[in-house]
Amino acid sequence: MDREGEAGIGANMPRPPDAAVQETSFAADVPAGDTRTGSGSVLAHDTAAAWAAKPSSTRAMAPDLLRGVLMALMVLDHSVMQLRSWPHGTSPGGERDSVVVHEWNRPVAYVVRTLTHLCAPGFTFLLGMGVVFLGRSRAALGWSWWSLMRHFVVRTVVLTVTTVLLGLFLSRGKLWFMNIVLFALAVDYLLVGLLWLLLAKTEPVLAYWILKVLPDKAQDDASEPLIRSRRGLEAIAPDRKIMRASDASWHAHNLVLLAMAVATIFWNLGLSPTHGHCAAQQAPLGGTQPAAAAAAAALPANDLVRIWFYPVAGTWYVSAFPPLAWLSFALLGLLYGRVLLARTWSGPALALGNMAVGLAFALLLVLTRLVGFGNLSEGCLQTADQGAHPGRNAYLASARSFFYVTKYPPDVAFWALSLGANHILLAVLGAVPATVAAGPLRPLLAFGRSALFFYVVHMVLLTLTGPLFVALLGHDGTGFRDPMTGRPVDGPAVDQLWGYFGHWVVVLAIMWPLCEWYAAFKSRTGVHSIWRFF
Repeated sequence: MDREGEAGIGANMPRPPDAAVQETSFAADVPAGDTRTGSGSVLAHDTAAAWAAKPSSTRAMAPDLLRGVLMALMVLDHSVMQLRSWPHGTSPGGERDSVVVHEWNRPVAYVVRTLTHLCAPGFTFLLGMGVVFLGRSRAALGWSWWSLMRHFVVRTVVLTVTTVLLGLFLSRGKLWFMNIVLFALAVDYLLVGLLWLLLAKTEPVLAYWILKVLPDKAQDDASEPLIRSRRGLEAIAPDRKIMRASDASWHAHNLVLLAMAVATIFWNLGLSPTHGHCAAQQAPLGGTQPAAAAAAAALPANDLVRIWFYPVAGTWYVSAFPPLAWLSFALLGLLYGRVLLARTWSGPALALGNMAVGLAFALLLVLTRLVGFGNLSEGCLQTADQGAHPGRNAYLASARSFFYVTKYPPDVAFWALSLGANHILLAVLGAVPATVAAGPLRPLLAFGRSALFFYVVHMVLLTLTGPLFVALLGHDGTGFRDPMTGRPVDGPAVDQLWGYFGHWVVVLAIMWPLCEWYAAFKSRTGVHSIWRFF
């Protein structure tokens, strides 16, 4: 009764993948020949093709392509801070819970920042999806439940240590802990990994109890043609009642995952000290924000507790990405991965499915604007756009108002905007011909398949190329403010668009061969090597 791969660790698993399976590559991490029929069927027809049976198919490469796109966008975002091109955000000092927005960033800065909103949610979503793919492939190699748990724990430790070392480097030793996304990814990876292992235990148990109370149907006794088992050793006839019980258990667990994902994004609103509402007037940028003061009183005073749910900062630490505030994205990725591997999906079906989910999230975004729920910025938009349209819904005063969302921590509007766009990108990238994906888009594949390596190296690279470009092209008077403190930063900056985008191209051009080299190196390591984590 085990749902093979997800529920039955190591039981009746498909043929193991090649030993060179990539830790961060979806294309090579799916066991060939792993198929299902129906949303919850335990059947495997030997004539069916697996979702990723052909590693070269764009369907298999779409997640890696998406991660590559997100990596490229991330460089745009991080370059702003090194080049001091403009304030870091859609508004100076904005994108935080219950912080008044008095003005917008320059148009190109607003567009770039809005596009880069896709990055952290996309990374976390793909991380959750990857847990399912990784678990399936490693179970096919014979890994036990405890071996997989150890793997999740070790990877979490590696990401956390990387967070500490990178923070020390970037802050020149001033910050001993600098969580600018990696720590959140580490914790969420561990949580969804352990949850996936738990599902592997509870799903067959629930199916067993459903089977005991499930009424018989006439079709249950219908004769079935014998089919070859996954092991290819014997012919078996499926029990339709067992199939129905297994399907019911699978769907029930998916509903629980969906409910958890919704609950963990909405709790960001409940944990907000002001519940996302701004007073009529607040202090200007650089002053004491009422929301921050309220947070200190409303949340536990100990930052060791607050760090899990809310952005915090101290003398020696900064954490902008509280892990539990971002858990919803990983849970949805886990759910998405389960659905993908539950049956054989055609290319058009995947594209339509992703597009439908993307449009559903887009509709949710519209509802947050029209109905006024799911926002951590209610009453916070006090720009000239709102002044020109007094009495109108603040989010409908302009396009910039409509797309303004809160990222620290993410609100429901941010959740809908970012995940909707990521699903639409998955639909588009899944339709790209494989020859194009492996040809002109090969740099994106290289970036996406060496994600952590790209992240660490590009941060170091920016500390070298940024000052060089500032020295060559910089000039005074850009009004750049430190993204952490909001205070003006003295010195030259690069705010010319050709200089800013030119720097972006240079960094990506350097990263491409480095990622190709690292991917080749990683493919030669064993499945237990920590280098596969990068």
